[in-house]
Amino acid sequence: MLLWVPQMLLALLLGMLLTQGEARHRGGFQAHNTSRPALGRLSDYLLTNYKKGVRPVRDWRKPTTVSIDVIVYAILSVDEKNQVLTTYIWYRQYWTDEFLQWNPEDFDNITKLSIPTESIWVPDILINEFVDVGKSPDIPYVYVRHHGEVQNYKPLQVVTACSLDIYNFPFDVQNCSLTFTSWLHTIQDINISLWRLPEKVKFDKSVFMNQGEWELLGVLTQFREFSIESSSCYAEMKFYVVIRRRPLFYAVSLLLPSIFLMVMDIVGFYLPPDSGERVSFKITLLLGYSVFLIIVSDTLPATAIGTPLIGVYFVVCMALLVVSLAETILIVRLVHKQDLQQPVPAWLRHLVLDRVALMLCLGEQATSHRCPATSQATKTNECSDMGNHCSHVGGPVDMDRTQRGRGSPPTPVREASLAVRGLLQELASIRHFLEKREESREVARDWLRVGCVLDRLLFRIYLLAVLAYSITLVTLWSIWQYS
Repeated sequence: MLLWVPQMLLALLLGMLLTQGEARHRGGFQAHNTSRPALGRLSDYLLTNYKKGVRPVRDWRKPTTVSIDVIVYAILSVDEKNQVLTTYIWYRQYWTDEFLQWNPEDFDNITKLSIPTESIWVPDILINEFVDVGKSPDIPYVYVRHHGEVQNYKPLQVVTACSLDIYNFPFDVQNCSLTFTSWLHTIQDINISLWRLPEKVKFDKSVFMNQGEWELLGVLTQFREFSIESSSCYAEMKFYVVIRRRPLFYAVSLLLPSIFLMVMDIVGFYLPPDSGERVSFKITLLLGYSVFLIIVSDTLPATAIGTPLIGVYFVVCMALLVVSLAETILIVRLVHKQDLQQPVPAWLRHLVLDRVALMLCLGEQATSHRCPATSQATKTNECSDMGNHCSHVGGPVDMDRTQRGRGSPPTPVREASLAVRGLLQELASIRHFLEKREESREVARDWLRVGCVLDRLLFRIYLLAVLAYSITLVTLWSIWQYS
C-alpha cells in the first residue's frame, strides 16, 4: 500500500507539467493568429478548402435559388433593319452559398466580405436573346454575407434580338424581352426568382437616362417554367422592356414638309384653268416632292417584313399629286382654244352647266342658247338679200345699156356700179369672217364654262379625299400616341 503513494504523486506531477505546456502552446498560437488581419483570416477560412466546381449545397436534393433584378439605365440604339436592341442595364443577383458561412464574433464582427468572383461558384445565368457581346466593364468581386448570401452586382451592355414593329413609326411602341435562364441546370438544380416586387420593377426609372430618342414606359416581369424534353424542366425569368419613340423630331422633319407641299397643291387649284401656269406649277410641286422623298429615304426605318405607315402616307401623297396634275392637264385640254373646235354637245351642256353647276351652288351659268341652224339661215338670207341687191345693181337694164353701148368707151356710171358691186362683195366676206370668228369664240367660251365647272367638281372631290385621308392618319397616330 505504501508503494502506491509515490507513484500517485509522480503521476499528478507529470499531469500538471503537461497541462502547463499545452496552455503555453495554445496561448502562443492564439497570439500568432490575432496578429494577422481579420479579413485575411476570414478569407483563408472560407476559401482554403472551397470547391468552386460543385454547387454549394450540403444536400444535393435542395435547389439553389437565384434571385435576380434588372434596372434599365439607357437605351443605346434600336436597329430596325437588323431587329437588334442595345440597352445598358444594371444587373443584380444573389444566392445562398452554404459553404461561405461564418460566425462574425470569431472574425472581429465582420458580417460582409468581398472576394474574387473567380474563386467561388457562380450560376450560369444567361440571356437567351444575346446576339453580340457588348462592351461591359468587368467587375471581379462579389459580396458575401456571414449567413452565406452572395451578392453579384454588375452593369451590362446587352445586345439582344427583338421583334420590332415599325408600322406605327414614328409613334411606335416597342416591347423587347430579356429572358434570364440557366443554360445547363434544370429547375431541380437552379431555380430563379424575382428580387423585388413586380410593381417596383415596373415603375423603377430612378437611374434611366431620359434625354434620348426613346422613353421608358415600364419593365414587366414574368416567371415561366418550360421543358425541352419530357424529363427536363427549366426556370426562366422574362423582363419585358417597353419603350416608346419620341415623335417630335420626325414630325418636324418628315410630316410638316409633306403637309406644306400638299397645301400648296390645293392652293394651286385657284389658278385660272385656261392659264399654262397651273401645269408648270404642279409639275414643280411633283418634282419637289420627289426630291423630298429621296432626302428622307435614309431616315425611314426599313425592314424586309413590313413598311411603316408613314411610308404609305408618302406614297399616297405622291399619288395625289399625280392625280392633281392629270386633272389639270385634262381641264387645260378642254378649255384650250382651237380653230376647228367642235361645239359643246347638248347632253354635256345640260349635264355640266345645268345639273353639276346647280349641285355645286355655282349659280346660273351664262350660256348661249343660240340655234346654229337659225344663225345659218339668217346668214343665208342676208347673203340672198345681198345677192339680190347686187343683181339689182347689175341687172338686165344695165346689161341692155351695156349692149347698146358696146364698142363705145365705158361711162362713169358703169364704172361706179362695178366699184359698188366689188365693195359689197368685200363687205360680205368681212361679215362672214367676223361671224365665223365670233362663233369660234362662243364655242371656246362654252368649253371654258364646262372646264371651269368640271374643275370645281374635281377640286372638291380631291379636297374631300385629302381631308379624309389626313383625318384617318391623324386619328390613328393620336390613338397610338396616347394609348
